[in-house]
Amino acid sequence: MDIDTASSDSTHSEPAPVEAASEDAAAKPVTKARPKLLRQYELIEKVKSYDPTADEALLNRAYVYAMRMHGSQTRASGDPYFAHPIEVAGILTDYRLDTATIVTALLHDVIEDTPVTRADIDQLFGPLIGELVEGVTKLSRLELAAEHTRQAENLRKFILAISRDVRVLMVKLADRLHNMRTLEFIPRQEKRERIARETLDIYAPLARSIGVQRICTELEELAFTHLNKVARDAIVRRLEVLRAEQGAAVAVVSGEISSKLEAAGLPSRVFGREKNPYSIWRKLQRKSIGFSQLSDIYAFRVIVGSEEDCYRALGIIHRAWPSVPERFKDFISTPKRNNYRSLHTTVVGPKGMRIEMQIRTEAMDRVAEEGVAAHWRYKDKSYGFDAEAQEEAGGRDPLVNLRHLVQVLEHGGDAEDLVEHAKLEMFLDQVFVFTPKGRLISLPRGAMPLDFAYAVHSDVGDTAVGIKINGELKPLRTPLTNGDVLEVIRGAKAIAHPEWQSLAVTGRARSAIRRHIRQTEKDEFIRLGKASIEQTFERAGKVRAGVSLRPAVDRFGVTTEDDLYEAVGRGRVAPAQVLEVAFPGLKETEKAAAAARRRIEGGRGARLFVRGGGLTPGITLHFGTCCNPVPGDRIVGILEAEGGGLTVHAIDCSRLAEYEDRDDLWRDLQWTPEAERNTLSQAKLIATIRDAPGVLGQACTIIGDAGGNIVGLRMHHRQGEFFDVDFDVEVRDARHLTNISAALRACPPIETVERART
Repeated sequence: MDIDTASSDSTHSEPAPVEAASEDAAAKPVTKARPKLLRQYELIEKVKSYDPTADEALLNRAYVYAMRMHGSQTRASGDPYFAHPIEVAGILTDYRLDTATIVTALLHDVIEDTPVTRADIDQLFGPLIGELVEGVTKLSRLELAAEHTRQAENLRKFILAISRDVRVLMVKLADRLHNMRTLEFIPRQEKRERIARETLDIYAPLARSIGVQRICTELEELAFTHLNKVARDAIVRRLEVLRAEQGAAVAVVSGEISSKLEAAGLPSRVFGREKNPYSIWRKLQRKSIGFSQLSDIYAFRVIVGSEEDCYRALGIIHRAWPSVPERFKDFISTPKRNNYRSLHTTVVGPKGMRIEMQIRTEAMDRVAEEGVAAHWRYKDKSYGFDAEAQEEAGGRDPLVNLRHLVQVLEHGGDAEDLVEHAKLEMFLDQVFVFTPKGRLISLPRGAMPLDFAYAVHSDVGDTAVGIKINGELKPLRTPLTNGDVLEVIRGAKAIAHPEWQSLAVTGRARSAIRRHIRQTEKDEFIRLGKASIEQTFERAGKVRAGVSLRPAVDRFGVTTEDDLYEAVGRGRVAPAQVLEVAFPGLKETEKAAAAARRRIEGGRGARLFVRGGGLTPGITLHFGTCCNPVPGDRIVGILEAEGGGLTVHAIDCSRLAEYEDRDDLWRDLQWTPEAERNTLSQAKLIATIRDAPGVLGQACTIIGDAGGNIVGLRMHHRQGEFFDVDFDVEVRDARHLTNISAALRACPPIETVERART
């Protein structure tokens, strides 16, 4: 969502530990003041304040039952465990949710952490409560060895559960929010970072997908604090300086906007808001700009009485100040997928300031902050979700986004595919396009024709061979823009090429394309897996020839050696795990040698890192020194003349312009799972730094703290007070490199940071 807010609903107790002491019983508690527990009568009063008809007896029974069942269980700090479900229930009362949801919050851990069964809950509290509690509990039921697989299976179960009842999601979001507020009690940094990363990747986007921006924002900020405290603190310090410099100006501008609207006879409420640190961090990453270049640190919200007043206010503001071209968005006539509605515009306001504005009604503002929770109300002698009120407000089914993910589940696919597609569906903003008959199709921003084809119908996507956009034939790589009219050209039978995976962004389209090509790529994965196992054996000083892999076949639940090779090639099984099963009692030095990250280099071993493009066995692979591609970059291959092999380039490499008219030389490539998970690559960053004592050391420290390894450094003095530095840095992937770049940009003396592409 484009709106950013620093608001928080942390109005309950002081933080308590996040997990039961059974997991970290030996940990030394963090010294902190004891939280004040939300008492039984206080919880009842909060619910009755917005729902006078609430079943007080049911709430009392659930409160007492939760305390009794969790009994003497404690959390890492020594606090009673039952404080956690009570606080989760308290969070949900701030969103005025119904009695069944509050009771579910009180009971959400009893099936998982106590002898209580679903049948017990059904008998004592009814089948509805039982179904909701079980929906929340399902996530913790799976125990798989691989972390990425566990996350994927949890997500699979979670999406299926919440696609039936949004209350399951609201309870889980409140559960995660309270856990994140108390994450500092987890003693192991690795575990804190894992929980924070999962929160940022899964739970915050889920909150955004149903419009609960307040929870989304707080989850992002809390996760950011644990994942990159140095960067967050740097941004907070910059904001404090900016607040001191521009705080008065914000009040002046708010007053002037109010005066213009009041003079036109339009009552309004106007206030400025500051972008939160995580939103700034994401923009520093996405836009590759410095803090000083951000133009929307402060924006202004205009609240008016009705939808018609929103458009009146827009006209008044545009007459008073010139608008910035292509900076107007109407999310009232076409709401976002999470039901967010508002007018967005940017004008050149008083004293030449660029001013971003959001114009909305009070009801729209509440939906923008609370999303689906804004539609819980008392109606027809009962309290609950009011679908009619939501529809009248121009909204959609709050679960429609999540049902798109259910369609992805129906196509099957690998665990990592599911997580990838789910993140894409939840993170991306939208673009509106039309069928030739005028049907409106909403797609993520950045979508391409194949995304449209699969959104119309899976059969249309399966048989698509071309596209007409606004009556003209266009390549399938064409990004779609608002208002495009698309007509799919279909073939006689389903066909999909491996390179089509890069021609779609929606989970539905990408999973369908993968379904078609899965059979054709099996042999390639078998070859990759076999080569990876052989190299791992070699690195550990073992010989593959003559060693039976039957124990590994049995251990990893596959049928044949080819199935094992395929599992390794796809990244489901690590080659080091196969080595340990084949050679029990392996020395620690041998294990370390086998599991060490590999450096991506061209030549004999390069086929372990790159696949696709119809590569023939024996072809020599090189990685372009012009662009230094790293895992996470989109890559292509160029066939060199006279048997020179294939050179791998990043898709934005400037050298590719030389081959623009030679389609026969291009090969669409992808990184292998081995490259994405277990390698190091070298990339170059160019930083422009203000000349000051110790600033170069500060930059090096930032790179080291972010996990980068500097393998080369060159300084170039410039005129004036700046100098340029070339950093050759070893990184895990493109995301790692982006994080390092953003961390450097957050440092005040560093003016610019760019990735070298030549």
